[in-house]
Amino acid sequence: MAARRRGNPLALAVLALLFERPMHPYEMAVTLRERRKEESIRLNYGSLYAVVQSLEKHGLIRVRETVREGRRPERTVYEITEPGKLELFDWLEELISTPVKEYTGFEAGLSLLPVLPVEDALRLLEARKTKLREHLRLRETLREIARGERLTRLLYLEWEYTDMLHRAELEWVTKLIEEIRDGSLEGLGMWREFQRRIAAGLDPDPSGAAEAADGGGREDGRSEG
Repeated sequence: MAARRRGNPLALAVLALLFERPMHPYEMAVTLRERRKEESIRLNYGSLYAVVQSLEKHGLIRVRETVREGRRPERTVYEITEPGKLELFDWLEELISTPVKEYTGFEAGLSLLPVLPVEDALRLLEARKTKLREHLRLRETLREIARGERLTRLLYLEWEYTDMLHRAELEWVTKLIEEIRDGSLEGLGMWREFQRRIAAGLDPDPSGAAEAADGGGREDGRSEG
């Protein structure tokens, strides 16, 4: 079996489906959608077929049979191999047991927030807060649908996890907005001074901005005389 890099959760989902029973790719896609796993795993037919081919190439799955139903095109049914089962269990063990650093877009944006004028940052944070609330309302609707379809909680634990993250983010973003508005955010004076120097065409030297902002905590950015 050739070595392969882990990374695409769709490959893990295919292994898990074939651990249940042999399937053809179309059935895999239908099953994932019926279980609403596209909420957690990015799914499209093109990438699914590419994943299936890669798993077969690496000996983790194999062709079991080719079937034809009525006038439909032939479909290739796959099954998991013993190395595929070992990969499935080992991959799941790694994902569940070991926290890893995940680089999110929002985190990258926050790390560069002072590039934006304070008022623009506030506007964007307010927009994010609104979208987070809308997202949480939508997720609650989806949970109601899942309960109506009698999906057991075990099958959507990942929804609970992501909702918890979004609720925590909403609380944090709300607090950050309040701190910027009331001037209590540490470094706000430095941020405003940085933007003032940029607007004036001056060198936005961080050390100069920090000195002018009296340590970075004052709203007006003035030093004590």
